[in-house]
Order: sequence, then C-alpha cells, then structure tokens
Amino acid sequence: MAKKTVATLQKGEGRTYSKVIKVVKSPKTGAYTFQEQMVPNDAVKDILK
Repeated sequence: MAKKTVATLQKGEGRTYSKVIKVVKSPKTGAYTFQEQMVPNDAVKDILK
C-alpha cells in the first residue's frame, strides 16, 4: 500500500512541492521542536533563510 502512495506523489503536481523540516528552539523551555511544511520547490531557499 505504501508503494501506491509513493507512486501517486511522483505524478503530476506532487513533484512541484517539497517537505521542509526545520528545527526550532523554544524560547520558554529551551527544548527543540520540529516544524514540517509542504512548500513549492521555488520557495524552499526562502523558507530556510
């Protein structure tokens, strides 16, 4: 079943987006958390700045 999901992401609109995972430090506790976003390929460099 996972293969089918991966195959559908490879077609059409799925290739124009990338998953960006950023590590963000909480100012309150000092713990690190992860933020995940699906962004267009053109905006990846802007998001990571």
